[in-house]
Amino acid sequence: MPTTSLAAPPTPLTARRRWTVLAVCALSMFLVGVDATIVNVGLPEIGRGLDVGTRGLEWVVDAYTVVMASLLIVSGALADRLGRRRVFRCGLTVFGLASLACALAPSLGVLVAARAVQGIGASMLSPVALAIVVNAMPDPRERARAIGVWASVFGLSMAAGPVTGGALIAAFGWRSVFWINAPVVVLALVLVALFVPESRGARARRLDLPGQALLTVALCLTVGLLIEGPRIGWTSPAALAGYALTAAATAGFVRVELRRDEPLMDLGLFRRPPFVTAVLGATAVFVALNVTLLLSTLYLQNARGWTPLAAGAATLPMALGATVCAPWSGVLVGRAGPRRPLLLAGAFTTAGGLCLVGLDGDTSVSLILLAFLLTGIGFGFANAPLTNTAVGGLPPSRAGVAGAITSTSRQVGVAVGIAVAGGLVAGAGPASLAAATRPGWLIVAACGLFLLVVARTAGARRQNAS
Repeated sequence: MPTTSLAAPPTPLTARRRWTVLAVCALSMFLVGVDATIVNVGLPEIGRGLDVGTRGLEWVVDAYTVVMASLLIVSGALADRLGRRRVFRCGLTVFGLASLACALAPSLGVLVAARAVQGIGASMLSPVALAIVVNAMPDPRERARAIGVWASVFGLSMAAGPVTGGALIAAFGWRSVFWINAPVVVLALVLVALFVPESRGARARRLDLPGQALLTVALCLTVGLLIEGPRIGWTSPAALAGYALTAAATAGFVRVELRRDEPLMDLGLFRRPPFVTAVLGATAVFVALNVTLLLSTLYLQNARGWTPLAAGAATLPMALGATVCAPWSGVLVGRAGPRRPLLLAGAFTTAGGLCLVGLDGDTSVSLILLAFLLTGIGFGFANAPLTNTAVGGLPPSRAGVAGAITSTSRQVGVAVGIAVAGGLVAGAGPASLAAATRPGWLIVAACGLFLLVVARTAGARRQNAS
C-alpha cells in the first residue's frame, strides 16, 4: 500500500474505512488496557499456584507497566521512522508471544520476565495506534469524535479487566487470563493487514538511546525500591545505594535531555504549570485506581474468602461508573473546558477513598460497592480533561510529545500504585489485612484531593475540538 504522511495523505480513506481503522486500533488498545488490570484479580490465585507472597506478586504487575512506561515515547518515534503499521504489527506479535509465555510460565521468575516482554509489545501498541487513528482522520471534528471514542475504550478497558479476569479464573484458572490474548491478537493482526494503511511521520525524530536507557533505569530503580524497601529496610546499605543510583540516573537523564536537539522528552514542557499538574494528576488517578484494585482484590479474596469471580464482579460498579462518565467527561471538556470534569473527578475519587478508611472484616458489601462506584466515576471523569490540560494551547509538533509524556505518567501511576499498595499489606494475614489497607484508602482520597488542585490550574475557557 502507498506510504502516507501525517500532513498530506495521498489517498484519503472513505468514512467507513476510517472508522474501521479506529475500531481495529481500539481493539488493540482495549487489549493493552485490560491486560494492565486483568491480572490484579488473579494475583491471589497466581500466588497459590506458584507459591509466592505478595511482594513477588507485585512484580507480576509492575514488570509489565514499568517496561511499557519507559518505552512508550521511543516506540512512537520508531513508528514515525519505520512505519506505524509495521511497528504496530510487531507490537501485536511480541505481545501475543509473550502472553503465551506467561500462560506457560512454570515459576515466578519466568512469569515476571514474560510480563516484561509483554510490556515491550504493549509499548508499541498504545501510542502507535493513536497516531494511526489521527493520521487516518484529517478532518478535525471527526478526529475529535474519534479521540473521544478512544478515551472511552481506554477507560472501559482498565475498569473491565478485573471483571473479565474473575470470570476467566473461575472457569479456567489463572493461566487463562494470558491464554485469552492469543485469539484476540490473531484477530487484530488479520484486521490490521486488511484495513490499516501504512503511514509515517512527516519528519522522523532521531532516537535518543542514552535518554531512553537512563529513563528505564530511573523508573525500574524507583519502583524496585518501593517494592523491596519494606523487605530490605528503608535505611539499609542496599536501599541507600538504590537512592543514590536513582538520583544519578535521574540527573543524568535531565542533563542528556537538555543537551540534545531532539530529546526523548521535551523538558521545556515542564515549565508550563498546567502541563506539570496534568502529568502529576494523571499519575495520581492511576495510583488511586490501582491501589483500589489491588487492596480490594486481596481483601475480598484473602480476608473475606470471596472467589475470584465474586471479587471481579464486585468491581462492576467501578466499570459502570467509568464507562458512563468517560464520554460524558469528553462532552463537558468540549463545552466548557477541563475544570468542571476535573472537579467532579476529584470529588468522587476522594469520596470513594473516604468510604473505606474504616474498613474491617465486617464492613457492609453495600458500602464497598458504593466506594467502587464513586472511584469509577472519578476515574471516568478524569482522563479527558487531564489530556486536554496537558496538550491545550500547544502546537501539534509539541502536543504529540506532551500526550506521550502524559501516557507515560499514567503507567508510572500504575506501577507506583501497585508497589505502594503491596507494601502496605505485605506480610499481613487474613485477620489483620483489613486494618493494613486503611492507609491505602487515605492515599486514594489524597489523590482525589490533588485532582481538585489540578482543576484550579486548568483553564475554564471553552475548548474547540479543533
